[in-house]
Amino acid sequence: MYTSIIYDVDGTLIDTERAVLGSLQKMLNTDYGMAMEKRDLTFVLGIPGAVALPQLGIQNVEEANDRWNEYMKEFYSTVSVFDGISQVLQTLKRRKLKQGIVTSKTGEELKDDFMPFGLMEYLTYKVIAENTEKHKPHPEPLLKYLEISGSDPQSSIYIGDTIYDFECARDAGVDFALALWGCKNHEIIPARYKLSRPEELLELLQL
Repeated sequence: MYTSIIYDVDGTLIDTERAVLGSLQKMLNTDYGMAMEKRDLTFVLGIPGAVALPQLGIQNVEEANDRWNEYMKEFYSTVSVFDGISQVLQTLKRRKLKQGIVTSKTGEELKDDFMPFGLMEYLTYKVIAENTEKHKPHPEPLLKYLEISGSDPQSSIYIGDTIYDFECARDAGVDFALALWGCKNHEIIPARYKLSRPEELLELLQL
């Protein structure tokens, strides 16, 4: 029985793909003269900007990341909570299960992109980019979560939408459920569970 439920944020709780890729595409084109297709930028989904930007050949990472976040604000209208997420979080809180997030977002990004949706009231614990030296797919973020929440890896489950989330969970000794509603390449991710809808998490937990 799982008693600690851990979520990724982007692509799992909220749909930010259009905003993340659209703002990155605009930043690269406007500030660096790099015209790139969104399909060639999808690798950035699920990892911190500080990790993604050097892979695009950008050296002044901090400045570029700040600009990316500024452009992101222009796309906030495209961000939404996935259908069913709020009800699942409410149900699990009523059942007294531990809930929290492990995300590659920075604290500022979490405040700007996620907190306005009001979901943090259901999420007792959080690990953000600043809390660890290494980031997904390294297991350190999940291990940090287990430490601060006092959770047993054997009774914990991580829900995410990318290969990075899967690898982080696997190497932390935590079971993984793939959120198909936010995943684009589920065929290559050998998750223990694959959930088509958020409500299937309740079925998995036998609630």
